[in-house]
Amino acid sequence: MKVRVKLFAMLRERAGTADTLHDVPEGSTVKDLWDDLRRAHGGLAGVDLKLLYAVNSEYVALDHRLADGDEVAFIPPVSGG
Repeated sequence: MKVRVKLFAMLRERAGTADTLHDVPEGSTVKDLWDDLRRAHGGLAGVDLKLLYAVNSEYVALDHRLADGDEVAFIPPVSGG
């Protein structure tokens, strides 16, 4: 099944893309997708931050099961002033 992935801020920079389609097996979770992305995009491999995860604009936990056509956003901590 296909999901649309959105990466923000430093995740976008490290992966070299802000938006991509990704194939995942049926029954995959947000954590499974994140692990796949870290393997596929070497720049994400070293990312060890507490991220926020959203599926279809709703915040979810890592164990959330994905469905075909979901939009999954990975959001790093943001600072500024």
